[in-house]
Amino acid sequence: MALLSMKDLLEAGVHFGHRTRKWNPKMARYIYTERKGIHIIDLGQTLDLFERAYEFVRSQSAQGKPVLFVGTKRQVQPTIEEEAKRCGSPYTNQRWIGGCLTNFEVIRRRILHMLELERNFAEGKYERLPLKERIKLEKELNYLRRNLDGLRNLDRLPGVVYLIDPTVEVHAVREANLLGIPIVAICDTDSDPDQVDYPIPGNDDAIKSTRLITARIADAVIEGREGLQTTEAPATEPGEPEVMPRPELLSVDTEAHLMEMWEELAGEEGKD
Repeated sequence: MALLSMKDLLEAGVHFGHRTRKWNPKMARYIYTERKGIHIIDLGQTLDLFERAYEFVRSQSAQGKPVLFVGTKRQVQPTIEEEAKRCGSPYTNQRWIGGCLTNFEVIRRRILHMLELERNFAEGKYERLPLKERIKLEKELNYLRRNLDGLRNLDRLPGVVYLIDPTVEVHAVREANLLGIPIVAICDTDSDPDQVDYPIPGNDDAIKSTRLITARIADAVIEGREGLQTTEAPATEPGEPEVMPRPELLSVDTEAHLMEMWEELAGEEGKD
């Protein structure tokens, strides 16, 4: 089943890893080659592992298990929110709250408190309170919304955690592993794939790359829940697996563009 094509992945820049000096040796089996100081990810393996992850997410969704979307990096926050809302899944894209999984009962109580505040404000129950107290409650509600709004419909532990960049979402990975919750994650060349149950080797920094894969994972959730049929992408050679183009055929212009993007991101991180 061609859920993604090699062309889709190449156009989105999924094959670009990190600089060769910034890598995790455990990702060596997913690296195709090195070009101009940047590791190139083997998209043949990415396609295979993505299909495996897609089928798993779809089967878990078909069983009624919620899929939690996690991505707190600045460039992936809008993608996580949009795709999670599209498939009706809980998400967190601001910061990972410690104990979100391992201390879920307490988190759930805070979510219920947020919902109660929203209901009371909507019904005008706080209109007669002194201005100072009302402002205090509004600040509390804004704080809860900022951190818990994406989890408002999560009434039990998720069956799957989908996240972008396990090196950034290290606390989410740790909590999910402690509870035995399967993890599906986009793993760049600096990640540790052994901590992830269903790794998808790929560029976890570029917006196009993360949006492409996250959108397909959201499709898997929808398909599993509603029993929709997947529209297959046309394969280049029916019956034959797609393979990576030769290193010399990879776009140099695209590499330069992504290198500039990474330098900009590094500059932003340095300012924070």
